[in-house]
Amino acid sequence: MGADNATAVFEFLLIGISNYPKWRSMFFTLVLITYFSTLLGNGLIIFLIHFDAQLHTPMYFFLSNLSFLDLCYGTASMPQALVHCFSTHPYLSYPRCLTQMSVSLTLATAECLLLAAMAYDHVVAIINPLRYSVIMSRPVCVWLAATSWGTSLVLTCMLVLSLRLRFCGANVINHFVCEILSLIKLACTDTSLNELIILVTGIFTLLLPFGFILLSYLRITAAVLRIRSAQGKLKAFSTCTSHLTVVTIFYATAIFMYMKPQSKSSPDQDKFISVFYGALTHMLNPVIYSLRNENVKGAMKKVMGK
Repeated sequence: MGADNATAVFEFLLIGISNYPKWRSMFFTLVLITYFSTLLGNGLIIFLIHFDAQLHTPMYFFLSNLSFLDLCYGTASMPQALVHCFSTHPYLSYPRCLTQMSVSLTLATAECLLLAAMAYDHVVAIINPLRYSVIMSRPVCVWLAATSWGTSLVLTCMLVLSLRLRFCGANVINHFVCEILSLIKLACTDTSLNELIILVTGIFTLLLPFGFILLSYLRITAAVLRIRSAQGKLKAFSTCTSHLTVVTIFYATAIFMYMKPQSKSSPDQDKFISVFYGALTHMLNPVIYSLRNENVKGAMKKVMGK
């Protein structure tokens, strides 16, 4: 935000779970378990992919990037939610609030784009298996991953720098973390332009990648249906099941949050839905991939054997 944005507010009060004091202990326990599970699960996935040479393929290269994203996303928000859970004055300074919001937006956008890149990888693997290693070469995979990270950083910078907000005293954020929609609601200036920019950004980071993923799976489905053997069809579909499950969970909640009219937004409802896509999905991702992936389970057995 520019220096011309004079503001009378220099810190924000995150009420989080304060509206539900009886739930504090349960919420703290659930977030703590979720965070440690996120660290353990995603850290294990990254280690296994690095450890087992059989997992040095494009699919697992993208999976390791996804796990690293999940680690960072969880660390950007959950420790703060834990600290503020029992705090009598859960304040966050304006610069820290802006920083946390920017980091979370960057990571969320990168995950959207990375899931689209993973869909492209599945399309090539199933539709053009003979040229898969040529098309999905190491430089191409690195370029796709770097583009996901770089594009997310650029879009987030454009979104944050485009905000022109002025706060006139209201500093209570009804959320567990600094979240852009909750922050905008505190502004005492017209925010219609900000909401439009968020909507347009959401189209590029949510709807377009999600549309690409849907088209990718339509092509995959058409290709799989042409496979004659039932075993071949099952193997092809099983390759995509984990990714499709992750996409459904992540995109469904994120699109519901950011694509619906803000006039129909409920602060309490939104903040608990955000817990689902901002915390639980990052814990579930390694579980989904490891339970349905024989190669990951095989690498885990090797590690346990040693």
